[in-house]
Amino acid sequence: MQHLRFLHYVDAVARCGSIRGAAEKLHVASSAINRRIQDLEEELGTPIFERLPRGVRLTPAGELFIGYARRRKADLEQVRSQIEELGGVRRGRVTLAASQALAPAFLPQAIHEFQTLRPGIAFDVKVLDRERAVDAVTDFEADLGLIFNPPELRGLTVLAQARQRTCAMVAPDHPLAGRASVRLKDCLAYPLALPDGSLSGRGVLEDLFEQSPEQPHPPLVSNSYEMMRGYAREAGGVSFQIEIGAGPSAGAVAIPIDERRLPAGRLVLVALRERVLATAAAAFAEFVSGKLREAGQIGEWATNLVQRAPE
Repeated sequence: MQHLRFLHYVDAVARCGSIRGAAEKLHVASSAINRRIQDLEEELGTPIFERLPRGVRLTPAGELFIGYARRRKADLEQVRSQIEELGGVRRGRVTLAASQALAPAFLPQAIHEFQTLRPGIAFDVKVLDRERAVDAVTDFEADLGLIFNPPELRGLTVLAQARQRTCAMVAPDHPLAGRASVRLKDCLAYPLALPDGSLSGRGVLEDLFEQSPEQPHPPLVSNSYEMMRGYAREAGGVSFQIEIGAGPSAGAVAIPIDERRLPAGRLVLVALRERVLATAAAAFAEFVSGKLREAGQIGEWATNLVQRAPE
């Protein structure tokens, strides 16, 4: 396993952009990491890092090598999972990159329920914007990505997907709270809290606003759904959220927006193409797909696309 530790050093340096930063993160002497990298470069016959005045960056050869290093690390996790399964040990760790809309209710509930079935499984969840979430899966930082309206999914496989409507979020005592659905013009009569451009929900709303004769003048724009809900509650206003993230949290009521011009968004569960998922990650991917179907989200599960480790 000695060579795998060296690969871990290289990966840490690439992610931190400096040998010193990697050393601090790994609690290893900078000189030791630098020496191992120099040994590796000598063995390969070419530099894998370009030394800069402040930090380092990967050379073209380094870009190729780091892909190899990350695949080896992922393969080791999958093998460890198989060995534990052979020994009857039901442990493991799932790393997940997720859109912010799923953080308040859906993911905590899903993870807790999954852990009651498999109590030895731990989770590392990163809440990221959609571009960063895709990068996390591509760069082996996350086993799975659960992303709303993702950008181009080059190199990734869609394991499950669900259409998602947008809901208006209001306080329980709000004049709109008792309605089964609302129109955009209904929402414009109240202070609006809108997502900023880093959140994919903003694009869905902008498509609708562009076709409306009335334009919003939001007193609050934020990259936090929690902040938007809180402001709407305090100001007697309206914020917005997708269905699956619009559970009974933060004292808000979710009302579907009934607009033919409002396109449904797309929530996707993705993994790196051709990567064999460890047992824990594959099991959670299948579990999340079931949760989407239970919620009536028109989810589609592509069982042939999930590469599970042998049981």
